[in-house]
Amino acid sequence: MNSELKNIKKLIVNQPLELDCGKIIKDFPLAYETYGTLNKNKDNAILAFHALTGDQFCTNINPITKREGWWTFAVGPEKAIDTNKYFVICVNVLGGCMGTYGPTEINPETNKLFGTTFPVITIRDMVRSQKYLLDYLGIKKLLSIIGGSMGGMQVLQFAALYPDLSYSAIPIACSASHSAQNIALNELGRQAIMADPNWKKENSSPDKGLAVARMAAHITYLSKKGLEEKFGRKLQDKGSLKFSFEADFQIESYLRYQGATFVDRFDANSYLYITRAMDYFDLEKQFKGNLSLAFKDNKSKFCVISFSSDWLYPTIENKEIVIALNACGANVGFVEINSDKGHDSFLLNVPEFLKTISEFLNSTYNEINNEKRI
Repeated sequence: MNSELKNIKKLIVNQPLELDCGKIIKDFPLAYETYGTLNKNKDNAILAFHALTGDQFCTNINPITKREGWWTFAVGPEKAIDTNKYFVICVNVLGGCMGTYGPTEINPETNKLFGTTFPVITIRDMVRSQKYLLDYLGIKKLLSIIGGSMGGMQVLQFAALYPDLSYSAIPIACSASHSAQNIALNELGRQAIMADPNWKKENSSPDKGLAVARMAAHITYLSKKGLEEKFGRKLQDKGSLKFSFEADFQIESYLRYQGATFVDRFDANSYLYITRAMDYFDLEKQFKGNLSLAFKDNKSKFCVISFSSDWLYPTIENKEIVIALNACGANVGFVEINSDKGHDSFLLNVPEFLKTISEFLNSTYNEINNEKRI
């Protein structure tokens, strides 16, 4: 996969970036993709932040994996995020494995892959690195910032760091900090990877450990109702039980498939680094224990979205963000989408969700253009 990554779109950031861990990086690549056309005023740009296992190819066919982009149903001509109207930017996060600076890159000091010698990164580091791309593109203010799950964390961090850089913000199915439950779930995945005998072996990949990590995580993206309706106790083969440890049940086969296909497109060390960044994220702590201070200078319109069956980032955690925004007088709306698809709802074709995004972006776009006519 590394040879194919040479042909993707990258910005080499020549300026030094001091990471939260204290280390400084420079001359590092940011892999990104854009969709649509940036207008003359450069005020129709939307920065879409991807989640844990996403990448910059949010729509169309990913040229590396040959799979559809993770938001193909949402981003494109005449879709909710209409690329006939908007210019969509998506960046592979710092620590990722789709061309941006991360564990799969070569350490210039040793001429070997970084692996776990790569510096530990944070959500704040990810967001600050992406600001360089906006400067490069000459975009002084975005129409909107949007993202779900870890992408939503980046939306919140961006809004806190750059209060004047976006007209609107759409954090989806996220929280301002990870709960103990979510830290525990991420640690389960990391330990599965690190327990694989091939982890840290040169020219080897801990595929079994990474597959188990993906299987465990994937369960958290679904809902109990969704699992029951789709799988229940259905057997993989319609006959009787095999009385073995093969995949008797359809849900077992499904999870094994998810794990097996994941290792072909994602790096185990990137998984370690990015889940660690999610666990370290604590926006309230950044602002002396007062989350509302994170948004006190922000004049953006916010639309916070949650899903009724999401137990990974439940509605109550999304409402805590809304309360903090209300406390500082921010312009905020909140929508809980009724869906039985769990946390993964933001990655699925849920009509009410897409309608909410479309209408909010349209209203923001029209307000900006009306203000400029006055």
